[in-house]
Amino acid sequence: MNNQESIPPDHLLMLVKQVKAHYIETSVAGKAGRPRTYSQLSFLLLAVVAVTLRTFKGLELHKLLEKDARLRTALGLDTVPHRRTIERRLEVLQHEAEDQVAALGKEIVQAIEPSKELPVASAIDGRMYTAGGPLWHQKQRKEGVIPLHLRNVDQESAWSKSGYRGWVQGYRLLLQTLLLPAPIPLFATWQPNNLYEEHLALQALQEGQLSVTPVLLGDTSFGSPKLTAAYAAEGGWLLTPKQLPPRYRTWKHDLFALRKETIELLFQRIMQAVDLKTCPTKGLRRNGAFVIASVWLYQVIAWSNYKQGKPIAEVKETIDLARWRIAA
Repeated sequence: MNNQESIPPDHLLMLVKQVKAHYIETSVAGKAGRPRTYSQLSFLLLAVVAVTLRTFKGLELHKLLEKDARLRTALGLDTVPHRRTIERRLEVLQHEAEDQVAALGKEIVQAIEPSKELPVASAIDGRMYTAGGPLWHQKQRKEGVIPLHLRNVDQESAWSKSGYRGWVQGYRLLLQTLLLPAPIPLFATWQPNNLYEEHLALQALQEGQLSVTPVLLGDTSFGSPKLTAAYAAEGGWLLTPKQLPPRYRTWKHDLFALRKETIELLFQRIMQAVDLKTCPTKGLRRNGAFVIASVWLYQVIAWSNYKQGKPIAEVKETIDLARWRIAA
């Protein structure tokens, strides 16, 4: 029997290949000096592997690469990077991952055919992720004092409050999703927890990261005149509760109701698919690399499923197969 035929299909390698096929070259200016030994794509794929296998430490990833030559080849790594190299590259990976989500999001918007009832529409919202480690009181934060009994505090995290979760110490994921025919991520950014979502959305719009769809649905925090005017200048209409008639129900209310059925559900699906509901490590950029990689992974699988006529909800099943590396 041929040796190649005797090796069962490895779903992790299949997943890496699938994500790699959706990689989009972006115009990112590199640093002057000696070229990097390992490509940015290799570390983006390594972050996807880390999210899939729930392996977030540099030492663990280093050992994984040492033992698995087939995985190294799939990632495009000729040699095993040093543990410190892995950690350093993950530290600066977040913006590259955000660029991939935004670039594929724009392709998705262009490829989707609007329905007869509704133009291509999207929704935007934010979610707080709880930081690991003990709680650091806000008063002591402002004073720069860490009590002696507090160990392993994530000092880059911040406090913020939501109506349904109360006060949370951590970071914030801002996410834009397609509405119909299925909720698929279009844009994502990972930011400090104490920044205003409206300001983050405006900055993303000005930088060309946010996908501009004919209709964008957002909650009250996105309803400022500055943001709605800026979005209108780009050719879209931003609908928030501030634009809804207060006393009677209209078609605008019916349209806005789609927001709850899509983006709030999408947050849950992404977290369940990768089993990543809180921050897996410390620090803004390190957590950002993994969380945005999880959004990119979900986006790629969901978009692939949609194009193949498969249920969008099968994203989790695909990731589970890759996590356990079992044969079909």
